Amino acid sequence: MDLNNLFKIAAQSKASDIHLVYGKTPVIRIDGNLFDINKIIPDAKFTKLGTIELEAVRDFMLTREQKTRFLDKRDLDFGYQVEEYRYRVNFSYEKNNICVVARVIDEKQLSLEELGLPSYVKELLDVPQGFILITGPTGCGKSTTLAAMISYINDNRAVNIVTLEDPIEYIFKPNKSIIAQRQLGSDMLSFASGLKHVLRQDPNVIMLGEMRDFETISTAVTLAETGHLVIATLHTYSAAQTIDRIIDIFPPYQQGQIKSQLSSVLTAVISQRLLPRVKGGRIAAREILINNGAIANLIREGKIAQIKSSLETGSSSGMITLDRHIKQLYQAGEISFEDARRNIEDPQLLES
Repeated sequence: MDLNNLFKIAAQSKASDIHLVYGKTPVIRIDGNLFDINKIIPDAKFTKLGTIELEAVRDFMLTREQKTRFLDKRDLDFGYQVEEYRYRVNFSYEKNNICVVARVIDEKQLSLEELGLPSYVKELLDVPQGFILITGPTGCGKSTTLAAMISYINDNRAVNIVTLEDPIEYIFKPNKSIIAQRQLGSDMLSFASGLKHVLRQDPNVIMLGEMRDFETISTAVTLAETGHLVIATLHTYSAAQTIDRIIDIFPPYQQGQIKSQLSSVLTAVISQRLLPRVKGGRIAAREILINNGAIANLIREGKIAQIKSSLETGSSSGMITLDRHIKQLYQAGEISFEDARRNIEDPQLLES
């Protein structure tokens, strides 16, 4: 199998992901749907993958050090490039067979406007200190949103930006800012250790590709508290769930402290998911929480269940619930009624 040709074909077909699974021909994801690549590209003629083929993929793509790490840890993430196309690749095992998933990285860095983010997001990025969280399920465009935010800061502020990523996805060229991009495994041993030493690197803005554990979240909150702008992602579905997840990861005796810290440092939570667009492609539906006095008080007192009500009444502050944004997208003709109804929590809202 010509692996690099497969990766190029997938990127040229506007696929978001490539799946190499035992017993199947290569599968690609386009606009959220999975397709056998031979059905999308009739002349491709790829065959089913067996153990020999998947081991050949492993030996072709991995360096000796990566191969050792994969065999030891049974999971591996890394960046890969074929000509001008870049990919974020994961190797894993399923039923003792190698399984490969590659995310196609669009080198074109979209602007905040092109992503449909409201104009006031720029104001959130212009402040010297804060904590902005981009959340949502896998494949919802969190990395693309992060890249747009870093690009905006790079084009408009003279600051030192340090990114911690696994692996590096978008390559930033310094403009007004200077940018250091650090990759897990090659540039740092863990997100926690990278964050622990980041203060020695004189940062103004810290971008954290993913908050994965207690130590990483705790350090990120402290960095935001000590005068830095921290932008990070988390795998949660809503603003309220995001705050709950952060609080719950701390032991009970520390939860009062993290509530107090979070209420003061949190700037915004942008929770998003991608929905099929009527005209083709996908569009982001977002829930946006802006931390104000009312929200901060709810966080401090642990009344997380009441945050949704504050979101619904906080439109004047720029807040919007996911349901309300889905309704707006439907009314604007961007998404179909069926997709709106499938993703909205309160279907009656579509008829009001």
